[in-house]
Amino acid sequence: MPGILYLVPNTLGPTEPPADASATHPLESIIPRQVQAIAAQLDYFVAENAKTTRAFLKLLGSSQALAKPIQEIQIAELNVNTPPAALPSLLAPLLEGRDGGLISEAGVPAVADPGANLVRLAHQHGIQVRPLVGPSSLLLAVMASGLNGQSFAFNGYLPTDAEARAKRIRQLEDRARKEKQTQLLIETPYRNTAMLEALVQSCQPGTLICVATDLSLASESVRTQTAAQWKAALAAGKAPDFHKKPTVFLLLAE
Repeated sequence: MPGILYLVPNTLGPTEPPADASATHPLESIIPRQVQAIAAQLDYFVAENAKTTRAFLKLLGSSQALAKPIQEIQIAELNVNTPPAALPSLLAPLLEGRDGGLISEAGVPAVADPGANLVRLAHQHGIQVRPLVGPSSLLLAVMASGLNGQSFAFNGYLPTDAEARAKRIRQLEDRARKEKQTQLLIETPYRNTAMLEALVQSCQPGTLICVATDLSLASESVRTQTAAQWKAALAAGKAPDFHKKPTVFLLLAE
């Protein structure tokens, strides 16, 4: 009988174990204890990034007893460079009856993450897939934005070429206006300023733009303003503190 493929949530950014053993563990407010317990019993992971997975296991091990020492836990990588032909081998341990976990570099796996194809293949092979509760930056951003949470769409990364990016932003703004649908997008963290400037320049003055940074972390910041207000803030040198920090951008044209 095949094992179970658990979809294991990760933290949304660097999180350190408490320095004081009597202090509340940081995972307590991010990942339910039952989910921690399931993840701690796994000794096989398919990970977007092995290094960040080891960091997560170290953090988890300071809260829960791990099934094995970290160096004995098997971690296979699955990222944007993994060829489709390699996916069956990643499921081989589960087909042999071993439980495994799919884990993203940050947040929940298979959402804005390369793990979706592995999940699809697991279904094709009759492997039970169990999603575990944890933080999703996209849903947290929608919740905190004040924008339409009844209808929203995630658009991933926009083109890096300035002209193509501006055109895409106007398309998303038009869709947001016609469908009353919140549009979500992300950017490589070091390009956050360029993305906000592009949104301000491409959107109509009254379009609402939300910038949600470091969600669930101590440095979390969520701010929703019109494009005109953001333009004035940038001109006054009051840009968000989001350089090289994971950020979700949202827009809604009314």
